[in-house]
Amino acid sequence: MRESKLRIGTAGWSIPAAAAGAFPREGSSLDRYAARLDCAEINSSFHRSHRPDTWRRWASSVPDGFLFSAKLSKEITHERRLVDCGGPLAAALAEMGGMGDRLAVLLVQLPPSLAFEQAVAEAFFAELRSRWDRQVAFEPRHPSWFEPGADALLEGRRIARVAADPARVPAAVEPGGWRGLAYYRLHGSPAVYRSSYDDGRLEAYAKRLAGATVPTWCIFDNTASSAAAGDALKLQRLLASLPRSGGEASLRRARSRRE
Repeated sequence: MRESKLRIGTAGWSIPAAAAGAFPREGSSLDRYAARLDCAEINSSFHRSHRPDTWRRWASSVPDGFLFSAKLSKEITHERRLVDCGGPLAAALAEMGGMGDRLAVLLVQLPPSLAFEQAVAEAFFAELRSRWDRQVAFEPRHPSWFEPGADALLEGRRIARVAADPARVPAAVEPGGWRGLAYYRLHGSPAVYRSSYDDGRLEAYAKRLAGATVPTWCIFDNTASSAAAGDALKLQRLLASLPRSGGEASLRRARSRRE
């Protein structure tokens, strides 16, 4: 049976009390989370390294079909600012290698102050692509990354630009760069990391995401107020209730296998 191209999850796999009734009662947080949602974004790798055994344990804790994305370390993106990153990049990917094919997407988020420089970007993405051949979701935040030259470079390296909310420039609302992957990061707005999308915006996102024709991830990062899990589950329900075109029917089948 064909898998849905759309995945819905949260940053981390915390289950807040308000959403606990929607998840199984037994098992670890990751066990319970993976019974209802089919992907999770690992953000802790941005702040610190993890032993390969930790990555292997996470991978072995989830059912078939569940996938992870993982955020590249701040040493590479915020401290070295994409320059001379061969050593730390090799170390990070070696650690993550314990996850095997469960790790489907590498997330690269830049600081808002880091502007596009052609030579720096070309060198970094060449180094990255020499070591990592799977999907990459790239979240720049300086306006210069949303110009045609930067977009062309991302497309050429098969780097998908994240669609983010809140958007720092109008173009950030929609996916960019390489269009073989669409990766949405909903951080919460107007209060970043806190605001819920359950104010009518989830319905709009359901219509936008329905019928995805390329691998598409929608990650809720509004975890500070414990809104992420509830928003993810409601978006899942909204998509399942839409008319049965190819994308929605596939999502409905994928969800029914989990319940």
